[in-house]
Amino acid sequence: QLQLVESGGKLVQAGDSLRLACEGSGRFFSTYAMGWFRQAPGKEREFVATISRGGGTANYADSFKGRFTISRDNDKTTMYLQMNSLKPEDTAVYYCAAGGSLTSGPRHWTYWGRGTQVTVSS
Repeated sequence: QLQLVESGGKLVQAGDSLRLACEGSGRFFSTYAMGWFRQAPGKEREFVATISRGGGTANYADSFKGRFTISRDNDKTTMYLQMNSLKPEDTAVYYCAAGGSLTSGPRHWTYWGRGTQVTVSS
């Protein structure tokens, strides 16, 4: 069993940067690939980025390449999402997940956090 708690979401202005964190409980944190997903109002949950168990491989949706960076610190059982040059269309609830593969869609992940709200004003 793995519990995930996201943090770091807040109201920011367009162009700002923000770093989200996802802390996992449980001693098997490092055995799971992990990912970030987001869901905007009225839209389906979408893939943002995933990272391998050891952190050596990351996969991004095309629309986030160059702006977002996923990372993890297994010693701290925490995953991060660094978001730069934020846009109003990045407004969404951001979720972390564990237990899928680097190319899995949202339906194929086993563990989910409750999400953290990011709002980007213009």
